Amino acid sequence: MARPPALKLVEVLAAIRMSPSAFYRLRARGQAPRMIKLPNGELRCRRADLDAWWEACERDTPGWR
Repeated sequence: MARPPALKLVEVLAAIRMSPSAFYRLRARGQAPRMIKLPNGELRCRRADLDAWWEACERDTPGWR
C-alpha cells in the first residue's frame, strides 16, 4: 500500500494559517505538529500527524465550540 506524500512546510503553514516565525517558535517549544526532517534539511509533515495536532489543539481549548 502506497503511503500518501507528506506535506511540505509551506503547505502546512498555509493549512494552519501561520507565519514561519510563529511556527518555528511553536516547534522550539515542542508544540508544533510532528515533523520529519529529510536528509537535505527540508521538513515534511504527514497529513495524519497534522490532523492529530489539530485534534489536540481543539481538546486543549476549553470553551471553543
